[in-house]
Amino acid sequence: MLGWTWGLLFAPQDAVQGNSYRIIFIHVPSVIFAELVYFFMAVCALMHLVWRVKLAAYLIKSAAPIGAMITFIGLFSGSIWGIPTWGTWWQWDARITSTLILFIMYLGILTLHGSFSNLEKADRLMSILVIIGVVNIPIIKKSVDWWSTLHQPASISVSGSTSIDPSMLYPLFISVIGLGFTLISLGILSSRSYILSREKNKKWALKHA
Repeated sequence: MLGWTWGLLFAPQDAVQGNSYRIIFIHVPSVIFAELVYFFMAVCALMHLVWRVKLAAYLIKSAAPIGAMITFIGLFSGSIWGIPTWGTWWQWDARITSTLILFIMYLGILTLHGSFSNLEKADRLMSILVIIGVVNIPIIKKSVDWWSTLHQPASISVSGSTSIDPSMLYPLFISVIGLGFTLISLGILSSRSYILSREKNKKWALKHA
């Protein structure tokens, strides 16, 4: 909340975009974590498929709704930003399209898992789908470099250089950190609830129900 309050209310206007750029404090953190949540799910999927870690599958199932939610926020906030910036709320831009595919992947993972009564089989198929979909993450990241898109190149490089003024950069960083802690908290609560529901017949789960 601190980063959003600082950025939305107190950061200076952009010289070109005016106040419309302020959606960056919601849009950029959302898109960052849309990718990071999926990458986390891919690591868990690998653990489940290779080492048969049951908990990893539970974490995927718990993280997928959060990933879908934050990806939707990223797409929606980007559409709002696109109206004053590009003159339209939607373009089949490479980054927008690949992010839309990410959102569809999240929904597909949830739908696939929910379509099986055999939950162990659902866990395996879900993990396979997550691994297949992870190829989209570098596509999202590098789309502005590989294709001609409406999106500008990254404003912050791996080397640490940035074209963003510190008065805008600091609240953006705080917004990213704040959203990260919020999503971690949601993930812990969601995981706990789902694990207890899957293990409800175990003695240890009955004690924590």
